[in-house]
Amino acid sequence: MPSISLPSLTRRSLLGGLAATSALVVLHPFAARAQANQAHLRIMETTDIHVHVLPYDYYGDKPNDTMGLARTASLIDSIRAEAGNSMLIDNGDFLQGNPMGDYIAYERGMKEGDQHPIIQAMNVLGYDAGTLGNHEFNYGLDFMFKVLGGAGFPYVCANLAKGMLASDPKQDELFFKPYVILEKQIRDGSGAESPVKVGFIGFVPPQIMVWDAKHLEGKAQTRDIVDAAKAWVPVMKEEGADIIIALSHSGIDGSGMSERMENASLYLAGVNGIDAVFTGHQHLVFPGPKDFEGIAGADAERGTLMGKPAVMAGFWGSHMGLIDFLLEKDGNGWKIVDFTTEARPIYHRDEDRKVVADVKDKPEVTAAVKEEHEATLAYVRRPVGKTSAPLYSYFALVADDPSVQIVSNAQTWYIKDMLKDGEYRDLPVLSAAAPFKAGGRGGAEYYTDVPAGDIAIKNVADLYLYPNTVQAVLISGEQVRNWLEMSAGMFNQIEPGAKDAPLLNTSFPSYNYDIIDGVTYQIDLSQPARFDKDGQLVNPDAHRIIDLQFEGKPIDPAQKFVVATNNYRAGGGGKFPEIAGDKVIFVAPDTNRDVIVRYIVEQGTINPSADANWSFKPMAGTTAIFESGPKGRTYVADIKGAKIEEAGDGAEGFAKFRLVL
Repeated sequence: MPSISLPSLTRRSLLGGLAATSALVVLHPFAARAQANQAHLRIMETTDIHVHVLPYDYYGDKPNDTMGLARTASLIDSIRAEAGNSMLIDNGDFLQGNPMGDYIAYERGMKEGDQHPIIQAMNVLGYDAGTLGNHEFNYGLDFMFKVLGGAGFPYVCANLAKGMLASDPKQDELFFKPYVILEKQIRDGSGAESPVKVGFIGFVPPQIMVWDAKHLEGKAQTRDIVDAAKAWVPVMKEEGADIIIALSHSGIDGSGMSERMENASLYLAGVNGIDAVFTGHQHLVFPGPKDFEGIAGADAERGTLMGKPAVMAGFWGSHMGLIDFLLEKDGNGWKIVDFTTEARPIYHRDEDRKVVADVKDKPEVTAAVKEEHEATLAYVRRPVGKTSAPLYSYFALVADDPSVQIVSNAQTWYIKDMLKDGEYRDLPVLSAAAPFKAGGRGGAEYYTDVPAGDIAIKNVADLYLYPNTVQAVLISGEQVRNWLEMSAGMFNQIEPGAKDAPLLNTSFPSYNYDIIDGVTYQIDLSQPARFDKDGQLVNPDAHRIIDLQFEGKPIDPAQKFVVATNNYRAGGGGKFPEIAGDKVIFVAPDTNRDVIVRYIVEQGTINPSADANWSFKPMAGTTAIFESGPKGRTYVADIKGAKIEEAGDGAEGFAKFRLVL
């Protein structure tokens, strides 16, 4: 497709011109200016819905205005009204990802004739085509096919096969049609109607064979995304497709093309014959100002990959992806003469960073899943396991803590299972986790507090506030030490012999105070912080982390360790020294919350008791003061590895406690 210049129509001016109110719909400029033998075609994308049909956080058991296909559906109505002609596609990861998905898969099941709530909603909205994401396989092939049997539109996937008998992808025995060519009647600028043949070809990350080996091993195989495209796109051309659209459940990675690449959409766009790419999988937004700037071949302002229009529409229904084409008759077919791209959100944040919904629910979608929503609420409020001890975070910053311990236990369990058959299977696995609810600006009630006994899925929100995904990094023993040195910036330096010195550095966020399980260590508060808040070495001679041991012996600075963490930390969040994307060896398809839930279900009864693998170095005659929630007084006697005393009332509802060093 030739490169198109847009002297009179920029994306910025387009976004400004598309402002619409309930009383007025502004036509897209292509629809307004199309002449005879010209037509506007808009293709709309949803991606990574993860069963978020409604704007509701089942973990927190409360509404959430940043998500929900029911909200995106309201956008669809107005977006269709702006367009001369339109089509709607889904780009995968719709079947798993929140408690409604788990409820259907594990509790209600799928009998013959049943419709999954996500499919019910999609059928209401009139999708034209869809492809698969990696999470479609999380519940097994049989379940997936039962769900897809209820869809009122075709699914395509060109790189998933039952068997591969040759090097030619066209010889594969595929589970789905690799592509579909839909003939759509479109109206041109003069009002005349004629058909355009739009081809959709779908792709799934080849890594599903690792992520869901228990469901797919011996039953399925995957091919490289770009190789499959090079094989099938010419066939689509031969069959008369006017436009070829890639539905790529694969992200954008500019690090260079490699075999069986997970995030291959940039290089997929370079395949001759593909006219546009809808992407997903990474839960990011393209085009946009921040997520993909600086990648060669990707224009994050205009929304192109290799010069071709491309969109990634966020996740959980947060955005609607739009690619608009101005088509022109070319003999008996159509060709693209212009395009624009956009990822349109369902909400914005006001000056105080509060979420403001831009659209309301679409009643038809809400009604379609009412029964399943109510059943899911009962499900998340019902116990899924037990905890043998309370889960609380009142002292997470001053002693090894049960709320952080259970997160580490789950992460270690998960990563060991994920890596057990790969090249890292013989390396020791550590786990880094931080307390999220630890008072501070959240107030005196902002703490985890789950009593011993039954534990429900929604309690996981108390353990893990953020929708992070699990990742693992490969680092040395010396880098483990520096990770902990950075974490120790949580504390003020304390002079030996000081009485009731302030303990906590109030400018240090609790979510950056990582405890690393699998090693033992002490923190020497008499030392200054080795690193500043930006991870810069400011006190080269300072070493707060002392007696760091692995398996009872001093840690070897050169030994290699796998550390389970989250995507925020592994990607450089918090500016920890030498911890960044280049250390990542495993990117999980699962959120940390989901892993914790699965761990609880498998264990039946969890034991969150902290193992006291870290403590402060004793300092004779020294005490320090910190604040926590007053309910923490209940648990003072249970704290391991630290001597804590009540010290009266603090400000704004907090209680004071004394750490005896």
